[in-house]
Parts: sequence; C-alpha cells; structure tokens
Amino acid sequence: MHHLDYIEPVYRPPSEWNSLILQITNGCSWNKCTFCEMYQGADKKFNHKSLALIEKDLVKALSSGLRIQRVFLADGDVMTLSVRRLEEILKTIRQYIPNIQRISAYCLPRNLRHKSVADLESLHSLGLKLLYVGCETGDDELLKLINKGESYQSSLDALQKISGAGMKSSVMILNGLGGPTLSKQHALNSARLMNEAQPNYLSTLVVNFPLGMKRFQDRFPEYRPLNQQELFSEMLYFLNQLELEQTIFRSDHVSNSLVLKGVLNKDKQRLIGQVELAINHPEQSQLRGKYQRGL
Repeated sequence: MHHLDYIEPVYRPPSEWNSLILQITNGCSWNKCTFCEMYQGADKKFNHKSLALIEKDLVKALSSGLRIQRVFLADGDVMTLSVRRLEEILKTIRQYIPNIQRISAYCLPRNLRHKSVADLESLHSLGLKLLYVGCETGDDELLKLINKGESYQSSLDALQKISGAGMKSSVMILNGLGGPTLSKQHALNSARLMNEAQPNYLSTLVVNFPLGMKRFQDRFPEYRPLNQQELFSEMLYFLNQLELEQTIFRSDHVSNSLVLKGVLNKDKQRLIGQVELAINHPEQSQLRGKYQRGL
C-alpha cells in the first residue's frame, strides 16, 4: 500500500504486516517518553486527518484490487480521538470494506481515561477488535524515570476496560528498560500487572537507542544497557512470576536474541527451560547474532 499519502515514518505492530495501514493521526499526542524515537521528526507534529482524506485513502487502497481483510489505524495515538469521531471513522471503513474482519490500533492507557466500557463496546461493535498497549513496565518508579505519564494503575484500568468491552489487548513490555539497578522490580511489577490484567497477547522486545542514550540517561543517569546474560536473567525472573490463564506470549521481535513463543501458563516450564539453557549453555541455544537483529 505504498501509494497512500503517508506522512513518514509510519509504524505498525509486526502482526499487522498483512493489514491495510490507514493513517488516521500523525505522530503521538504525548510524545515525551524518553525511550521512544518513533515520532521525533519535524514532520510528526501531532494532528489528525479529516474524514474526507481518510475516505480518499480508502478509495485508493481499494482501487489497487487487493483484498483487504484487516485495517490497522496509524499512527501511535488514534485512540486519543473522541468516541464520536472514532465511530465515524469505523463506520466509514465498514462502508467501503463491508466484509472487514478486524480493525486494530495502538492505544496509550491515558487515551481510555475518559472512555467508558460502554464507549469501547460501541467501537467494538463497529469492528475495532484489538488494541496494542505499550505498557513498557508495571513499575511506577521506572514509569516516572522514562516520562511515560502513566502508572501501574492507569495501565491496569485501561486493560480492564478493553477486556470488559469484549476487545482483545496486546501488551508490550520492554526487556532491559530498568538497566541493572531496577531490573528486578521492573520484571516483578510488570509480571504483577500482567497477572492482574490477563491480556490476550503479551510480547517483549529489548529496548535499544539508535539515536543514542542521552535523552534517556538525562532523566535516568544510573541506566546502562543490560548485557545478554542480564537480559536473559531478567526474562527468567519475569516468566517465573507470570500467572496467566490463556495469554499468547511472543518474544520474537528482531531485537531479541533468544526467540520465545508459547501460550502462558501452558508452556511456562518449556519457556523457562529455554531461557535457562541460554543462560547456562548459550552454545546450545539458537541465538540470533547482532547482524541478524539489525543492530
């Protein structure tokens, strides 16, 4: 869908590779998280597209002749829009793609503060089935240090609203975010958040800083990146603490050197075994080299 008029860069979750990426907003309304470099460019000042432009994109996408079954609403912050506006957008998508299977979007917990479960039920009935929530951590001290503007409780409230409305949630936790000093409490409180929220999907990726760490370390001077063994130890502690009923777990993003996939808690012992093997006998684990991870 490269012929749509995107304001670059545009990001999507890995699992949306086959979806139509429909740019509804540009950038992120918060855009203050110190670990995030996604929307730092001059062209990424937060604003939203008119319905007329969204319709134009839909017409263009459909004229390509491709069968569209899924739509991902970009950029990082579509859910900050009012319920009325989101309903208009979802109705428009369904008008053009009546057989749409799934519409999804990124969601900051704060986006749902003033949206009720009934509001989300209305959006769900119009096809919004899945929200990707970047919790990053469940640790309040770390949330302050990374300037996330969220707390354990605000993240939990959002995740509970999503599941209360019958939508699915996919949560991201950042492995290594707390550096060596906060690694354990980061893992512990992130697991506690997941246990309380019981998301449908949970994935982890390793935090990294292509543009350098200055912005991050200004607020968090004790931080240094964890080495591979430390990342594995944190992951092991995190997995051990998780008590999930039926969550699909993925740690297969390109940033992870050890690929982990399973359903928790069903595959918990197998996943723990894989991490223990990587710690004790890395030569026996199929670890990705840096070049494979594009680092």
